[in-house]
Amino acid sequence: MVYMQISMPFFCPMGAGSGADMPSQLKDVAGPGGAELPVVSFPNTSAPSTPTPGNTRGCENGAFMDSFGIFLQGLLAVVAFSTLMLKRFREPKHERRPWRIWFLDTSKQAIGMLFIHFANVYLSDLTEEDPCSLYLINFLLDASLGMLFIYAGVRAVSAVVEWRQWDSLRFGEYGEPVKCTAWLGQCVLYIFIMMFEKVVIMLVLLIPEWKKLALLNPIQNPDLELAIVMLIVPFFVNILFSADDEMDESDEDDVRRLTGLKSVKKKKLRLGISV
Repeated sequence: MVYMQISMPFFCPMGAGSGADMPSQLKDVAGPGGAELPVVSFPNTSAPSTPTPGNTRGCENGAFMDSFGIFLQGLLAVVAFSTLMLKRFREPKHERRPWRIWFLDTSKQAIGMLFIHFANVYLSDLTEEDPCSLYLINFLLDASLGMLFIYAGVRAVSAVVEWRQWDSLRFGEYGEPVKCTAWLGQCVLYIFIMMFEKVVIMLVLLIPEWKKLALLNPIQNPDLELAIVMLIVPFFVNILFSADDEMDESDEDDVRRLTGLKSVKKKKLRLGISV
């Protein structure tokens, strides 16, 4: 038991006169004639000031939009654009799209990715727990389960477009000559599909078990955690998707060489989705 002793601002030696001659501060602790009473001690029940281990967490709310978070997002954008440029120059020349078509396809994908990214940033900041863990869960669900819903949405929209014969809304086709209105219409459809996918992922995240998973072993360094979920994991996931696309194209080329068929200009796909 820790005890705290009462300290007085004045000192009175033993036998220093009557109680009336004593300072008023000592009257409450001294008896008649100046006899000293025992000092009363009280237990110190105040909580310790040092933080207990285990209460720390990873990045805080607003970390995505501070200077370091914005720097990481800009760096990720540069890496993603550089990857797209590298993929373009690795395409065979007879299959390489004109720059204008490539820009329209790529910008449509970029707008969809930006929508998903900032939706994840906004949703992650709504939590009172670790925002970086929630962002990582959102990203991984978008890259796995979300791709299935995007694929289903693109297929459903393409079926309706073919049924209604809306030529300008066929994904990846912009008319001859190229019409910007076709790109705009396809972009709007693509955003609606992304919104549908994000709503489904939000419903999945309402499962209570996801909240427990977000609290498992957070990294103590907030900058390191932010770099992992914002840059490192998205970079490697994008590399895996790019490798999967290149393997699919390589398999098709091998089949054409074995069967003696001529190479044809193919519509670019991402995980089987027309862009």
